[in-house]
Amino acid sequence: MASGTAVNATSSGGSNDVSLEEPKKMTREDWRKKKELEEQRKLGNAPAEVDEEGKDINPHIPQYISSVPWYIDPSKRPTLKHQRPQPEKQKQYSSSGDWYKRGVQEHAVATRYRKGACENCGALTHKKKDCMERPRKVGAKYTGMNIAPDEHVQPQLMFDYDGKRDRWNGYNPEEHMKIVEEYSKVDLAKRTLKAQKLQEELASGKLEQVERDHNSEDEDEDKYADDIDMPGQNFDSKRRITVRNLRIREDIAKYLRNLDPNSAYYDPKTRAMRENPYANTGKNPDEVGYAGDNFVRYTGDTISMAQTQLFAWEAYDKGSEVHLQADPTKLELLYKSFKVKKEDFKAQQKESILEKYGGQEHLDAPPAELLLAQTEDYVEYSRHGTVIKGQEKAIACSKYEEDVKINNHTCIWGSYWKEGKWGYKCCHSFVKYSYCTGEAGKEIANTEASILEEQPREEEHMTKPKTLVEIHQEKQKEKKKKKHKKSSNSDSEGEEKKKQEKLKKALNAEEARLLHVKEIMQLDERKRPYNSLYETREPTEEEMEAYRMKRQRPDDPMASFLGQ
Repeated sequence: MASGTAVNATSSGGSNDVSLEEPKKMTREDWRKKKELEEQRKLGNAPAEVDEEGKDINPHIPQYISSVPWYIDPSKRPTLKHQRPQPEKQKQYSSSGDWYKRGVQEHAVATRYRKGACENCGALTHKKKDCMERPRKVGAKYTGMNIAPDEHVQPQLMFDYDGKRDRWNGYNPEEHMKIVEEYSKVDLAKRTLKAQKLQEELASGKLEQVERDHNSEDEDEDKYADDIDMPGQNFDSKRRITVRNLRIREDIAKYLRNLDPNSAYYDPKTRAMRENPYANTGKNPDEVGYAGDNFVRYTGDTISMAQTQLFAWEAYDKGSEVHLQADPTKLELLYKSFKVKKEDFKAQQKESILEKYGGQEHLDAPPAELLLAQTEDYVEYSRHGTVIKGQEKAIACSKYEEDVKINNHTCIWGSYWKEGKWGYKCCHSFVKYSYCTGEAGKEIANTEASILEEQPREEEHMTKPKTLVEIHQEKQKEKKKKKHKKSSNSDSEGEEKKKQEKLKKALNAEEARLLHVKEIMQLDERKRPYNSLYETREPTEEEMEAYRMKRQRPDDPMASFLGQ
């Protein structure tokens, strides 16, 4: 029996060893059939392969992902279980409703001291050094009285990414009801006080019934004014948040009104289109639904409103107490009377001038265009208002007046330039406010220029010939100069020799100094002598030159050859 069991054991062990061996190689026919089945599954003609959990395996997933390694279990079918998160490795997070407990356990309060509790207050959840209660004169351990209730045993919470950042986790909405109840009590007290005050006034006869009804209506309007939504806005009086409504879908965007790129410019940042998008289409601005922001800005009561505001500012500066928003009716009446007085004053001033100087017939005459019934300016326009032929009215490019000719000049100032000076081209004058002299001025200017050019030539020819005495004096001066140069050259040679001798002495002294420094640097720091008796004076030029010549530069490539 024992031998039989041993044989069975060995046979079973041998089967396990065989199961862990590498699977046999597939034949060529089996490999071809397997590839054809994979292609049919990718095309959708064959059903997808099912794993051990009954889920379909995507045929496009590679084999090295779906198949289980042979050294783990070659008998297993292809599966994706090993690619999914393993439940035993997943962390267990607390739910979003879990939070730390607050307060103490009020339902169970101890009446006697318990072993291991706090010696000060008697609570079992902390020790004496962690007690937050005021230290008692005699602790609860010895008195056994006023045992504090135990705190809650706080749970060990572990939140995920969203749970850690949940700002409302642990908030109790019932706490806000306390604030609501407090405000409701204050409102109720105000109403009762107001009712008592009204009753007292009615009893005394100070308040009539009509006034009371009127005041109650005003109060009701003020009370519910915050609940009314403004046009184009959604206003919540409780939250104090104003939200801009979206535009209506039927409204056409400004940039879609005219798709021509040369039409009115649309600013995407401010969403403004100042010009009329239908300007070159021939449509009347009064007929279209939108004619630009400027059209809205300068039409209707906008201009009159701006004029009224300007009048209010000017009147306030002059002492009148008027305001557009505070007293609009008073301001409107004052502005109307001001306009009437202004027109009357202008009419009186005009009449007085005409009575004194005359000339009424010139004012009554029609314009020259109507008298002659034609002008020399020919301009041809298209149906859309663009200029086809002729010259359109020029747009002013500068705030200064252009082509202004003064003092009989036919050209403007700055039309002529010569030798760094500006002038008039008509007369070549360089004086700005001079009178024009025409061609005569040009001739005079040309003759003056020619005279100025001839003057240096004449001065060269007009030089007087030198006499024999003057020539002899000049020769004597030149000889003296030559002698002086020779003597100065001899002096300079002597000075150079002296400089060379001084430089040699300075070089020798510099070499001696460098040797002395080298010897000192080799000594120990504690044995080096002090330089208390060292002479301090300004170095001479020869010493500076010797220092520069003997100074070693580490970046010099020939520095290593200097000592050789």
